[in-house]
Amino acid sequence: MTEHVKTALSIAGTDPTGGAGIQADLKTFQEREVFGMSVITSVVAQNTLGVQNVHHLPISFIEEQLESVFSDIVPNALKSGMIATPGMMQAVAKKIKAYNIPYVIDPVMVAKSGDLLMDEQSQKMIRNVLIPLANVVTPNIPEAEVLLDMKIKTVADAEVAGKIIVDELYADAAIITGGHFAKEPVDVLYDGENHHHFAETFIDTKHTHGTGCTFSAVLTAELAKETPLLEAVDIAKQYITDAIYYSLELGQGNGPTNYWAYRLKSLPNRSGD
Repeated sequence: MTEHVKTALSIAGTDPTGGAGIQADLKTFQEREVFGMSVITSVVAQNTLGVQNVHHLPISFIEEQLESVFSDIVPNALKSGMIATPGMMQAVAKKIKAYNIPYVIDPVMVAKSGDLLMDEQSQKMIRNVLIPLANVVTPNIPEAEVLLDMKIKTVADAEVAGKIIVDELYADAAIITGGHFAKEPVDVLYDGENHHHFAETFIDTKHTHGTGCTFSAVLTAELAKETPLLEAVDIAKQYITDAIYYSLELGQGNGPTNYWAYRLKSLPNRSGD
């Protein structure tokens, strides 16, 4: 049986309270029944109230972690989250180029506070070096606005943004996640040929910490299992909607989502538990 186990790798920063980053990804991989592995780029002091401090690991140590994984257990798919510096991006890109496996980018560029997490040099590097290697890029609206230097106010704008990421930045596909659309959480996928919309009921809650990490981790896990892209996105959308709806209400700020929520129901009854 073990020979059929699929593996997924997360390359990202940490969250000691468990709602985002590496910790969120590993929990999500487990729930999606793939064996999760991790390479840590940055150690982050953060909680539901915000980020208190960040310590970036030396590039040489990130390279050693990558070599430890790839020399022993080559993942069936991988994702990157917080990769904060150009040197980190170059190290990750070098390893990705050597292996033909699905790669998902969650471009962690903007904090929930609206603060930028990448300087201009790093923004340029993610556009020019990492995104052309990606099978799927999953920015939320603020991240896509920074990435493309454009405003995204409507679903039509999101369609334009996704097409630019594919046609001009050379990703295979792009999903603009629409949680920031007021009352209309529509995710817009451009797969290189067509646009696809994934809509769900708006959930009025502040407990959305780590949603981008979790969504992209589900997508990575499904691609590791060779799930077709449209089906993988649909599974990720349903999973994150359940995780938000069945909130854990932890922490004093924007709390984490519920990683095992999908086990509680099949969403028959949104109006009220």
